[in-house]
Amino acid sequence: MSFAANYLLKQSFKSLIPENPTNDIGIIVVIPCYNEPDVITTLNSLKNCNSPKCSVEIIIVINSSEISSNKEIEQNKKTLQEINKWKLINQTDKFKIYSIVKENISKKLAGAGYARKIGMDEAANRFNIINNPNGIIVSLDADCICERNYFFEIEKLYIENPNANACAIYYEHPLKGKEFSPAVYDAIAQYELYLRYYNRALRTIGFPYAYQTIGSCFSVKANVYCKQGGMNKKNAGEDFYFLQKIIPLGNFYEINTTTVIPSPRPSSRVPFGTGPVINKLINGEIKNVMTYSLQAFYDLKNLFENIDKLFRIEKDKLVEFSSSLPQIISEYCKEIDFTNIVEDANNNSGSLINFRKRFYNHFNAFRVLKFLNFSHTDYYKQKPVCSVAVELLEKLNYTDIPEDIRELLLVFRKIDRIENF
Repeated sequence: MSFAANYLLKQSFKSLIPENPTNDIGIIVVIPCYNEPDVITTLNSLKNCNSPKCSVEIIIVINSSEISSNKEIEQNKKTLQEINKWKLINQTDKFKIYSIVKENISKKLAGAGYARKIGMDEAANRFNIINNPNGIIVSLDADCICERNYFFEIEKLYIENPNANACAIYYEHPLKGKEFSPAVYDAIAQYELYLRYYNRALRTIGFPYAYQTIGSCFSVKANVYCKQGGMNKKNAGEDFYFLQKIIPLGNFYEINTTTVIPSPRPSSRVPFGTGPVINKLINGEIKNVMTYSLQAFYDLKNLFENIDKLFRIEKDKLVEFSSSLPQIISEYCKEIDFTNIVEDANNNSGSLINFRKRFYNHFNAFRVLKFLNFSHTDYYKQKPVCSVAVELLEKLNYTDIPEDIRELLLVFRKIDRIENF
């Protein structure tokens, strides 16, 4: 039986692409597209990339819901016409474009998650047809551009690391330009700093699953995508939820040798994320992007750096261990039934390595986030991202810390790029 057959059967999958793939397809890029006026810029960026060894397909999922306005639906129709016209000139045997139109989606399902799932399921099916379980499904957005070595570096990662399950791809938002007002570029600098501070703080305290989880900046092998149940249908945060199923498997990599450049545009189409935050900043609803106190992360560090002591620990010693932690950690441990977590990890682990993995399957990114929210109810107050970003650099013994937010962001970008600070 083919590698994706069971998954596709469970999804009641029916392909919307009549043309069969060629046998040398190795990369399929999936792009959700809703009310997008400039998807051709994204296609031009992909077309201008250096060609990988394999053939590439782009699947664009043009979608609208039962409550979409006439203006949005008309934009979708215009987009489809533009794509079809663009294909006539730019499509080749090694670089093919497919448009899927999905209209009148129920309000409950409509969103980036469902559109991304439609495209990724199609990609999985196409790799299944040619029996290529190692085919690479790439997630991108319709407002992104990428560096010319984008395909080359993605292909290279999986060739050099045959065990790779998935990867995050480095990104940078534009910090200046003529497309948006200065206020938008100011706002995106804050928001990107927020994303990088959060991830860097997790890495600093030793959390093993600290990776950027951005919908326009990741890829996954087709067989891994299917085995983990595919993309979810959430209308926001679908990337985070999906990757939390993938990252704990291990063999999750980062590509820091190319760059995706997402748009900093304001938006209200999703309840949270980049667009809504930019909207609030430029409209004056908020002055600063607020985030979690650095001390809350370091409270977690007290737990993470001592988890080896929990391997085969006796019950009475576990009580002593919990009471030795910072008070906020002890209280949170009671909230999540920490004793059962440790017992389950011990009962199902024959080695310390397996114990650690089992433990972090319980104390995962969701539980970390819940702790941070829990700790900021009564113990801590959120702070402007600029101030805590400076605190983190000071903790890392970084010198010559800039005050300008853009310069501060550049420092975090540099750290993320080289990963050896």
